[in-house]
Amino acid sequence: MCLHLRWTLALATTLSLSAAAVRADDPQSAPKALKGMDAFGDWTTDAPGVRRHLTAADLPKPFDTPSANNGPKVIPRPEGAWPQVPKGFEVTEFGTKLEQPRVVVTAPNGDLFIAESAPGRLRVLRDADGDGKPEVTSAFATNLKQPFGIAFYPPGPEPTFVYVANTDSVVRFPYTRGDTKASAPPTVMVADIPGGGRLQGGGHWTRDVVFSLDGKRMFVSVGSRSNVSDDDGEKRRADVLVFNPDGKNEQLYASGLRNAVGLAIHPKTGQLWASVNERDGLGDHLVPDYITHVEEGGFYGWPWYYIGAHQDPRHKGKHPELAEKAIVPDVLLQSHSASLAMTFYNGASFPKEYTLDGFACEHGSWNRSRRTGYKVIRVPLRDGKATGEYEDFMVGFVTPDGNVWGRPVGVTVAKDGALIVTDDGSGTVWRIAYTGDKKS
Repeated sequence: MCLHLRWTLALATTLSLSAAAVRADDPQSAPKALKGMDAFGDWTTDAPGVRRHLTAADLPKPFDTPSANNGPKVIPRPEGAWPQVPKGFEVTEFGTKLEQPRVVVTAPNGDLFIAESAPGRLRVLRDADGDGKPEVTSAFATNLKQPFGIAFYPPGPEPTFVYVANTDSVVRFPYTRGDTKASAPPTVMVADIPGGGRLQGGGHWTRDVVFSLDGKRMFVSVGSRSNVSDDDGEKRRADVLVFNPDGKNEQLYASGLRNAVGLAIHPKTGQLWASVNERDGLGDHLVPDYITHVEEGGFYGWPWYYIGAHQDPRHKGKHPELAEKAIVPDVLLQSHSASLAMTFYNGASFPKEYTLDGFACEHGSWNRSRRTGYKVIRVPLRDGKATGEYEDFMVGFVTPDGNVWGRPVGVTVAKDGALIVTDDGSGTVWRIAYTGDKKS
């Protein structure tokens, strides 16, 4: 049997069985969430519409399973492979052949600004005629240092600057609505953020940046240098920092967030939210990654505690005074999913039950014997508060033999209401549109 047919049949069987179990064929329904051990699945149990609800009470003990080293083999997209989404939605390629596309943000005029982190470039894609394809592609800025976060300032329809979070700084460019190339060199706003990755001697390197709705506060996420160390190398790390928009008056907003890769501001409540990578080394099902609103002054446990007062055995006996201060996050995700960027759906083209729900990209596991992640999830909210559940929205990036051809990273809502997702495994920008009865 050819690879194409084998891949297609195996994926179709997995998706149809999983979807049937939770009524995923009806995007208007609210499928029953998998709970307890049933929620600890892997990529073979993923399908559009599958819901999971993990709680602190479901957590196993540390080292219940060995700590795995099972990184993905990223391969070219197999013939016939395509992302799978709920019925009524359609996935198309918006852009291809990008180089490590990471965060994507929608400019007020509808342009998509994309951080291509490896080449240090900020790219602009514009769908000028509304056909779902970019007619304009331009390098807005180059020679950046592992850029990730992007934010327009001030918030609203007529920003005058675009901010970019490098791994070790925050810079800004002057911006006029419709610009596709920077009109001046960047101005450094924050010069001394602890860096990471290949350019800075290791550690988490992604830095996200968002502004409060009133434009008075600038939030910057800084991931840890290590997996679970509490030495001096972690100063000003595993935190969300807050500044004035001019980069002054640095303060600690929240701590104990090992790697708050993605930040987002809820469009109605104004709350800061984060998509967080937790620690490795405690087994397949510890520690859950999570998505949560972030409380000012909040402590989220790392490195001494996790998911509330659970103490990491590698720090046994340390800081007992912090145990009851550790906040339990809103939505627990399968461990090692590598939850990256997130956004809230503020468009008008999806069914109304999606309005202001969260969406997040799961880049995919390595510290797990069975793969998880490699998908986009939906986070249902009611009146701005998470239900604790999350739902598979776009899946299909893992082949039947366990290789990986796509890794979602960034997500934004396009001006026409489509959901845009970057994928640094295949270098693709995906567009997810709701077509209703026109497509199935």
